[in-house]
Amino acid sequence: MGMIDAHVHVWTDDLEGYPLAEGFVRSDMKPPTFTAEELFAHCRPVGVDRVVLIQMSFYGFDNSYMLDTIQRYPESLRGVAVVDHNRPDLGAELARLRARGVRGLRVYQRTGDPLPMLEDTSYAQLLGLAGELGLVVCPLIDPERIGAMERAAEAFPGTFFVIDHLGRVGASGEICEADSAALLSPARLPNCLVKVSAFYALGAKTPPHDDLAPLIHKVRDAYGAERMLWATDCPYQVQSERYEDSVALIRDRLDFLTEAEVAQVLCGTSERLFFG
Repeated sequence: MGMIDAHVHVWTDDLEGYPLAEGFVRSDMKPPTFTAEELFAHCRPVGVDRVVLIQMSFYGFDNSYMLDTIQRYPESLRGVAVVDHNRPDLGAELARLRARGVRGLRVYQRTGDPLPMLEDTSYAQLLGLAGELGLVVCPLIDPERIGAMERAAEAFPGTFFVIDHLGRVGASGEICEADSAALLSPARLPNCLVKVSAFYALGAKTPPHDDLAPLIHKVRDAYGAERMLWATDCPYQVQSERYEDSVALIRDRLDFLTEAEVAQVLCGTSERLFFG
């Protein structure tokens, strides 16, 4: 089997079939579409044959387009859904999503978001059910909130937590020591992992992304390759760079990774979490 891209968004310009959530308009969709077929044109030529779809914010809690896309390509795709953690039928909804190919749940934990931090008791049911159903919790998180996620992960050792996009360390353009330390701290917990992704948005934000190598080296030393998974964050990766630029950093440019570790980051960890 080839590589697995663990983080891609898809959407369609069919707004009648798949209406946008309140607060979003067609002009927010840039590019106007990014379908599975458009994705495959980028990823398959470089050897990526399986993908984890992340529910797009345009659709809010309505995961229909992602689910229908998985249904068209069930061997190639899995999903990470967004749900209302306070809905009264949460257990039934999570079971329904899992039956349709969902293997994870995205939780927004950006600084300034109105949502409470992940350690808040309102998330307890979601985090507990995720562990029972084998659903990975994937926080989109800023460094300032990683500590709260770490405490939630400690409280729910049976649930896996995957920190998206290197915890957004370097999103400001600077990879500072305090942010790096926040990202590395949860490594003490075996149920915490890191998505090594969205290189286009971190540090110097330009290929070949060698400036991110020291941070990734620290992540490898702290978490081990078995708790690292690679992803692009398409379509945003290919708006200013090539798809190949993201693959190449892990595959070709990190001399501290062994061949086995490269395979683990590019495929093994995601296969275990999402396709096992």
